[in-house]
Amino acid sequence: MPVSTYLRATVVIVAAALLPLTACSSDTTTESSGDTVHRSADGDIVTNGGARRIDGDQTDTERSAINGGKARNVILLVGDGMGDSEITMARNYEKGAGGSFDGLDALPLSGQYTTYALNKDGKPNYVTDSAASATGWTTGTKTYNGALGIDIKGNPQKTILELAKAQGFATGDVTTSEIQDATSASLFSHISERDCYGPVQTAADCAADALENGGPGSVTEQLLTTRPDLTLGGGAETFSQTANGGEYKGKTLEAQAKERGFQIVRTASELDAVTAADQDNPVIGLFADGNMPVRWSGPPAVRHGYLQPAAKCTDNPERGSEVPRLAAMTQKAIDLLKNGKAGQDKGFYLQVEGASIDKKDHDADPCGQIGETVDFDEAVQTALNFAREDGNTLVVVTADHGHSSQIVEALSEDDLRDIAEDTKQPVERVRDTMYPGLTRKLVTADDAEMTVSYGTSADVDVESETHTGTQVRVAAFGPRAANVVGLTDQTDLFFTMTDALGLDRGEEPAH
Repeated sequence: MPVSTYLRATVVIVAAALLPLTACSSDTTTESSGDTVHRSADGDIVTNGGARRIDGDQTDTERSAINGGKARNVILLVGDGMGDSEITMARNYEKGAGGSFDGLDALPLSGQYTTYALNKDGKPNYVTDSAASATGWTTGTKTYNGALGIDIKGNPQKTILELAKAQGFATGDVTTSEIQDATSASLFSHISERDCYGPVQTAADCAADALENGGPGSVTEQLLTTRPDLTLGGGAETFSQTANGGEYKGKTLEAQAKERGFQIVRTASELDAVTAADQDNPVIGLFADGNMPVRWSGPPAVRHGYLQPAAKCTDNPERGSEVPRLAAMTQKAIDLLKNGKAGQDKGFYLQVEGASIDKKDHDADPCGQIGETVDFDEAVQTALNFAREDGNTLVVVTADHGHSSQIVEALSEDDLRDIAEDTKQPVERVRDTMYPGLTRKLVTADDAEMTVSYGTSADVDVESETHTGTQVRVAAFGPRAANVVGLTDQTDLFFTMTDALGLDRGEEPAH
């Protein structure tokens, strides 16, 4: 092969590899070296070049986004179940086809990472749950679905929150789910079954982990022992359970928490009034008995829902003014962690989860999941605003796994009748074949109709849509952000974040 041909081939291959991570800004709109970026279409999308999101060579923009130094702070934001389809769907609805999110789409470096779990025999389980996936990035070790903070043999693995806390950093954990749910609990618990929230479930379903049997206790009891500086979310109901063993046997978990010095807040106003969150005054926010209420309501997807009139999403009346928003919880967490003694001395580690993107995806509820994605984007904006000002914070935005929602074409009844005639089949059979799952049409920001389909369950009586095994997007800004570029695995993120903070991991897992 002539040298010139070889070089051309090499350039083409490298360019293709870099497509997912191009910096999200044109040469004319990049604000400053290493800044975040803007990727909305600049013109009328019906004109030549009007749908373009970049202008000119992006080399300098990419180069300026790369910072190989260490970070003082790390903020990880996780959209649970937020695959590429969920992001695209939310962007179309809220911003339009040519629009962009000011948080999710503003991170300058991005890639994809693999999400598979393991079976107990060590073979891959290609579709992970939230517990196994979160254990991957919080400990660097893959495990089986349902397990938290342990390997497939049941051995506890050190989490990034535990390491950061032990080495003098402030630590925080924010979610819109129950604080005992898998993603948030992965930072502080080591347990064989993710649903063992309190002593009642633990005694029944994972007795070996129970305090009365010499184990580390339920998820909530391990939270109180691990003692992050700040933990915010739902899950108040579990705190009414009574300990069956240990020093606080016979006392409710809420009474135990208060006796151990935790501040417990239950409303947005009470959270606003908190002035310190540290080891002397750790904070637990319990803003719902279970999961926190979502932002938007709307009609769920149903069989042949694409034939019904397109809908718009509406505000959820259950989310009142005293339910703190995810962006507000993120801002409060940043303020409290950075201003505490540990935050001032060393820095902080903070994880933020938009949990109900996943939960509403399970419910085939497009308005619910889209609203939670919009909420999550606002939390990402909050983190990026701080990181830009601070100049020494790594922000990573990702998901734990893919999910079932897709944007599909909606055929008209005339189209279906034509197909039925051509294939000599009843139109009902063609309809069921073309749309075996649940669908719903929504009116987007473009005043256009978008058809959302859920294809992993075709029956509205089936309890839940399911996860998918796809790789998912991971994007970053700040020191070590380049480590997310290309294809990585969820476990890589543990090492990227601990390296960024300069944490001593002790004995590392074998490679």
